[in-house]
Amino acid sequence: MVTNVKDAETVIAARDRERLDPRGDVVATTGDGMTSPDAVAEPVTIAPVQLGSITVPTPVVLSPMAGVTNWPFRVICEEYGPDGLYVAEMITARALVARNPKALRLCRFAPSEKIRSLQLYGVNPAIVEQAAHIVVDEHMADHVDLNFGCPVPKVTRRGGGSALPWKTDLFREIIQRVVRVCGEANIPVTAKIRVGIDHEHETFMEAGHIAQEEGCAAVTLHARTTAEYYGGHSDWSRIGELVEALDIPVFGNGDIWGADDALEMVRETGCAGVAIGRGCQGRPWLFADIKHAFAGDDTRVNPTLGEVCNVIQRHAELLTEFYDGDERMAVHDLRKHIAWYLKGFPVGGSTRKAFMECESLDDVRREIGRLDPAMTFPERVKDKPRGRVRFAKKVHLPYGWLESRETTHEQHETLFGDDPMDASY
Repeated sequence: MVTNVKDAETVIAARDRERLDPRGDVVATTGDGMTSPDAVAEPVTIAPVQLGSITVPTPVVLSPMAGVTNWPFRVICEEYGPDGLYVAEMITARALVARNPKALRLCRFAPSEKIRSLQLYGVNPAIVEQAAHIVVDEHMADHVDLNFGCPVPKVTRRGGGSALPWKTDLFREIIQRVVRVCGEANIPVTAKIRVGIDHEHETFMEAGHIAQEEGCAAVTLHARTTAEYYGGHSDWSRIGELVEALDIPVFGNGDIWGADDALEMVRETGCAGVAIGRGCQGRPWLFADIKHAFAGDDTRVNPTLGEVCNVIQRHAELLTEFYDGDERMAVHDLRKHIAWYLKGFPVGGSTRKAFMECESLDDVRREIGRLDPAMTFPERVKDKPRGRVRFAKKVHLPYGWLESRETTHEQHETLFGDDPMDASY
């Protein structure tokens, strides 16, 4: 068990000293960095996971990411990957109850999606329960995940996301209400959590037990605190601790940039499955690599720029369908994805700028036509960190939040009195 920062740094350094042999197996190293000839790690196997009535054949999860995991991106990832869980981006419960058009759009699923997974976020248990009723009554999803892991200040300053498990009464009540509503429709409920607010205010172990007691089918742990945000390396040992403590499946999340990371997380922690977030941004084929890896196949996708551009064009077309034919909205949504798709390719700043100025599908096709399709995927970014890599930052919490593990009358009034949860997007 890692007990302090120095110990955590030692564990991470040891992990980073491991190297891969030509077959793709992880080979242990001795203290001087020399390979130990008898220290080849055992092969990793992963079993199907049962979530209520739903069987997940290969427990690999596309983590919900705001502004990223709408159905066009999910479909592309699922086409590459195994039969896992591809979760819709976070839906604000208040916005769903208010029938906000954007929230309703985000609740859409493509006909090809095998398991319709939807994530809800909220602070007010009554509002989250109402949102769950809408999901059930309108047959919106087959699986509901609850967001208790978001570290973004606009969420935590309202007591939501990764701040909420500190208040055990709120945490328990939200899960109780949603599990009761969804249970009547045989819809499994899971929870996404972090290690805690910071290392002086850890919540993951207690939160995991509460989730299990109140009927969650599984828990996903992002092995960072709120204060750590997306910085450094997540501490996978905490995932292992939760696996040992719970009877329900635990999915591990944090710093899976390549298929070998997924294998190593399972090997180190014994987690039932892995959840992929930033690692697939601009690289949906990561799910193909992970599918191969868990099947014992060392095949990896190394696309040329031409093949990446085919994905970009398909993504643009699917987004146009998502936005009901509005090409301008689709192409604007695509911009962040193009930055990720082109990351590492030496295409030049003028090319990137031209893509950022596209307003239609024809504009995107024109810029794709100007690229060299034979260009190979750059080694320097393969299986490397992507997306937000910002380090520790100040945590924003409601006034007096850390003074008690239960919400006070004043905090109830502040949080729920005028229902401050934003119904807009």
